[in-house]
Amino acid sequence: MGQKVSPTGFRLGVTEDWRSRWYSDKDYAKNLENDLAIRSYLDKQLAHAAVSRVEIERAGDKIKVIITTSRPGVVIGKKGAEVDALRKKLNQIANGPVSVEVVEVKRPELDASLIAQSVAEQLENRVAFRRAMRKAVQSARKSGAKGIRIQCAGRLGGAEMSRREWYREGRVPLQPPWVPLVSRFGCTTVKFCRARRLRSPHLRVLPVLTVPVAAITIGVISNVGT
Repeated sequence: MGQKVSPTGFRLGVTEDWRSRWYSDKDYAKNLENDLAIRSYLDKQLAHAAVSRVEIERAGDKIKVIITTSRPGVVIGKKGAEVDALRKKLNQIANGPVSVEVVEVKRPELDASLIAQSVAEQLENRVAFRRAMRKAVQSARKSGAKGIRIQCAGRLGGAEMSRREWYREGRVPLQPPWVPLVSRFGCTTVKFCRARRLRSPHLRVLPVLTVPVAAITIGVISNVGT
C-alpha cells in the first residue's frame, strides 16, 4: 500500500506549527484526552463561526485556547456574552481555569480551511459543485493567491457512480500543506481523510438523505506565497 507520511508531522517546524503546545511527562494521556474533548466541543459549538484552527497552550495548571476565525463577532457575542459562556463550559471540560483568545483571519479568501467550509455550505444549499468550485478559485486568485487547487469527489450531482473533479489555477507545488478541518455543518459531518497520492488530509462530507449526494470529498490547496 505504499509508505504513509503524516502530512502535518512532515511539515512541523517548516510550514506548519504545533496545534497543541505543551509538555507533560506523567499526565500526557490525560492532557491529550482533555485536548480532544475541548476540540470536539468547539467543533460542535462553533460549527457556523467559520473557525480556521484551534490551538491549545498549557503552562502548569493554566490552559489557553486560541480560536482563529473569520467571524470573531459570532464567537465573542454581544458584549462578550458568547465567549463568557464558552469559557465557563471549557472550565468544566478541562477541570481548571481556561482563557480564551479570539484571533481574526484578515483574508479568509486565502485560508484553505475556510474555503473548504464555504464550498461545503454551498453544497448543502444545493449549489452546483462546479459553480462553487469555480467561485472559490476565482475569489482566491483575486485576493492575491499565487495558486489554488480544489477538488470534489464522490457522488457528484447525485450520480450513481462516484467520480472526482478538480480545478487548478496558478502555481501549486506539492509541498504546501492541505489545511485540515474537523467540523460539523448542520446535517453534514466533515472528518479527516487522507489522499493516497497527494499524501494530504482533505475533507469528507457525509450528508444525510436530504442532500442529493451520498458522499462528497473536498480538498483545497492554497499557495499564498511569501
